[in-house]
Amino acid sequence: MSTFSWRNLLFLTLILLVAVTAAARSPDGEAAEDDPDPRFGAASVFWEAEKAAALDLGWERILFYWSEIQSEGPHYWNTLHVMEEWLREADAQGREVVGLIKNTPPWATDGVPYGGVPRGLYEPVDDPDNLWAVFVRRLINYYSERGVHRWIIWNEPDIETGVYGNEWAGDIEDYYRLLKVAYLVIKEEDPEATVHLAGLTYWHDVTAGREQYLRRFLEVVAADPEAPEHDYFFDVISLHIYFRAESVASIVEEIDAIQQSFGLDKPIWINETNAAPTLDPEWPVDRPQFQIDLEQQAWYIVQAHALGFAAGAERIGVYKLTDINLPPGGESFGLLRPDLSPRPGYYALQTVIDVLSGFRDVQMEENERYYIVTFTRPQGLTRVLWARTPEAVTLSVPPTTAEATLVQATGETSPLAAEDGSYTLTLEGARCYDLCLVGGPPLIVVEEAVQGEEEALHEEEALHEEEALHEEEEATATATREAGDEAEEGATATPPATVTALPTATVLQASTATPFPTLTPSATETATAGETPAGGAVRSLPPAFGWAGGAAAFMILLFLLVKFGRRLW
Repeated sequence: MSTFSWRNLLFLTLILLVAVTAAARSPDGEAAEDDPDPRFGAASVFWEAEKAAALDLGWERILFYWSEIQSEGPHYWNTLHVMEEWLREADAQGREVVGLIKNTPPWATDGVPYGGVPRGLYEPVDDPDNLWAVFVRRLINYYSERGVHRWIIWNEPDIETGVYGNEWAGDIEDYYRLLKVAYLVIKEEDPEATVHLAGLTYWHDVTAGREQYLRRFLEVVAADPEAPEHDYFFDVISLHIYFRAESVASIVEEIDAIQQSFGLDKPIWINETNAAPTLDPEWPVDRPQFQIDLEQQAWYIVQAHALGFAAGAERIGVYKLTDINLPPGGESFGLLRPDLSPRPGYYALQTVIDVLSGFRDVQMEENERYYIVTFTRPQGLTRVLWARTPEAVTLSVPPTTAEATLVQATGETSPLAAEDGSYTLTLEGARCYDLCLVGGPPLIVVEEAVQGEEEALHEEEALHEEEALHEEEEATATATREAGDEAEEGATATPPATVTALPTATVLQASTATPFPTLTPSATETATAGETPAGGAVRSLPPAFGWAGGAAAFMILLFLLVKFGRRLW
């Protein structure tokens, strides 16, 4: 037998590394269980890398200004606008970078600077006179090699010209052409890339009394005979939702209903959400409406994530992590102030990620006085509860374990024991200033199952999924029969959402707070979405690879050692 060599050792080490890597991946290549959950994100993360890393975010949004990257003309290329250090830091922390492309440079448009329609936009995508196509091609070639594979095409085109916040001076047809050109170029240069619609604000259409931008946009898309073969030239719908916590669920559901009416089923992301505080003693902001204090911002972040995921949002991002380079009294969206000191909202996002990461399904119990949103995680159940009105409410909540941890919005914890077969929880009422925008302080009940209980929980999940699938099949068959001639003509019946019911909480008592005045909202304050349905669809995720993958990798390693080990020495 020959002497063992370093080459042999290296060979065995490589085999072991491959096996361990395989064991740490899920079947579809998703990150291991200890990597950040990709569903939780934020904008403007790169300014404060250490505090961003402490949040364990799964994604971040970075702005790519065409007007900065090519400020001097088509041959200019400014790689310092988006620092490569930011991209490397995101990769090191396991955060996916989502790029937002916007701002036409003045030299590239005959319209207004930054919002004007790019010159040559309606030329073929391979025509050098199509300045937008040329820029996007170069951008994708450069940044796909640096790990950026998701792109949002422009920002808030539903804000019309002349209205504060307007960033797109073209009409809907122009935006569709902008998107179509970008999609064709991006998919040609990076076939695995994902293209997102520009973030839509929802409320600007409500205020103007017009149809939602998404509906008007999809009518334009549907008229293009080339759209179906290109998956309608976008992969993800993007939303921006602010201030009113309860509008998060209703807006997601309404937008989803709009796309379903066109036969589409695209993922919906909430790219921006927050309730920026005006009443921060260290950074007061003068705003004529939507008065929010620091605690309410923290409560909003918890409630928005719970309601957004319950309504079916695939990912949610807070705008934004950091306020920076602002004059005194400037905007206050940041979870970190301009001096980088954290607001309570920072700890609220940290809490949300800690207690919800890895959830497999979510369902919502809605009462006129409170919400309970329940997340099923591999470890057990996490329930998020809060009062909807200024009236406090005391609930008797059925437990699934004998003990739990009670978590406050900003992360403070205390033990919670079941007494007489239930948890007794008192939800403080909402705090209202000019309007009741945010529910009361949320309570989070985290129940971690022991091994036997965890296995039973997984079995129960599988049973619920099987029952939900059966009910959905029956609903589809019934809807198809009832559709009759309309179904034959191409109308698509959408089955109702299926809810797997948990034991319902019981109201023990309610303490009456000082009633708040009845308000008649203006057009800017009234949603057209109607009532939020009492309940939400169960949304299941595939289980992680886990021990099954590890076992398979170990068997592969053992086989290789047995087969080739004799030859290595």
